[in-house]
Amino acid sequence: MEIWYWLFIAFLLTYEPIYGYVDYQKFKVRVRQNPDERVRYYKKVMIGLWAPTILILSLVLFGTLTFEDIGLNWVQLNTETLGPWLTYIIIGFGVLYILALLYYIIASKVSVKIKNQLKTAKQTQLDKVQFIDILPVSTADKKVWTYVSWTAGITEEIIYRGFLIFALMELFPSLSVWVVLVVSSLLFGLAHTYQGFSNVVRTGIVGLFFALLYISFDSLLPVIFLHFLIDYVGKLGDEEE
Repeated sequence: MEIWYWLFIAFLLTYEPIYGYVDYQKFKVRVRQNPDERVRYYKKVMIGLWAPTILILSLVLFGTLTFEDIGLNWVQLNTETLGPWLTYIIIGFGVLYILALLYYIIASKVSVKIKNQLKTAKQTQLDKVQFIDILPVSTADKKVWTYVSWTAGITEEIIYRGFLIFALMELFPSLSVWVVLVVSSLLFGLAHTYQGFSNVVRTGIVGLFFALLYISFDSLLPVIFLHFLIDYVGKLGDEEE
């Protein structure tokens, strides 16, 4: 089984950081000539995320891994690994984050004022975003973006939190849990190389928070939901819905 762990880590170090970066540069050229390229790119990204995820799930179904090994189990608080205080602080932030995102998602549907606030905030952020080309624009883009959001939430959490953390602990049992969480978060950040260096750092920090939340809940399910919500709000704040 160890060979699979090493191959998977090698894949994570090359596919998204290198191929994903180069492919995104080509996409930026194509989408400026033909906006329909955005939906095609979304579908390609989803395939690229589901393929390794299906392989991981195959190792569970036909190998020695279990769903519990990769965090696909019901929530059960774990205060031993991080200690009670840090665990409850992380969970508190996670719950508040989820509630805030749900509020804005629901409010954007029923409140013109909130919708306008989101539109203004989004426009301000877009002037600074280095990966603006990937964000949804048309109605068709936004429909597919919902599936992209669910795909990212499910697959990236299984890949970078569930499986990768388990694999690193199996390969390097003497490493502290903090080193494992930081390494997994670093690889998660590198998967977003196409977004520029500052966003690699930012995404890595978000990845570390996700990892801490995963350890605290001893389950990926809440983290998957939070990840989906964060990506989903990318389509809010526009005139079209």
